Amino acid sequence: MSFTEFEGEPRANPVDLVERLAALNDWSFERPGDHEITLSIAGRWADYHISFQWMDELEALHLACAFDLKVPDSRRPEVLRLLAVVNEQLWVGHFDLWPDQGMVMYRHALLLAGGATASGRQCEALLKAAVDAAERYYPAFQFVIWAGKTAREAMDATLFETAGEA
Repeated sequence: MSFTEFEGEPRANPVDLVERLAALNDWSFERPGDHEITLSIAGRWADYHISFQWMDELEALHLACAFDLKVPDSRRPEVLRLLAVVNEQLWVGHFDLWPDQGMVMYRHALLLAGGATASGRQCEALLKAAVDAAERYYPAFQFVIWAGKTAREAMDATLFETAGEA
């Protein structure tokens, strides 16, 4: 007998926690079904469209964060190089390029295998990681796509650490 053969109490839907978080922060959201919610959050560089989906078969709460930055075919190879450099720096989550739509997207998941339940704090941390990553790397993607910079030039221009105060 394996651990998966035991049935426990039905778990709380983590999408409900995300909905409460959105309502508390007055974020615009849509709830197309019991297992999905889509939020719109204004950032410094762009509006972020964030989708949370509860995936029963994986026992995971999946997050996808997209922003309005379409990658032209001519810039895709350099954006892919940038994705590799950016993803090396991330401790959680990753950026993808969705080839059909030409969109850059941040993705991450909270695994809740074995009947674990999500907390509001975990959902908030998942969301914060997505927005922080999008805010931090959006200028680099923009430099590659619109300014024609290489991945390295974009990273050097956008990710410098300041010392002191002005």
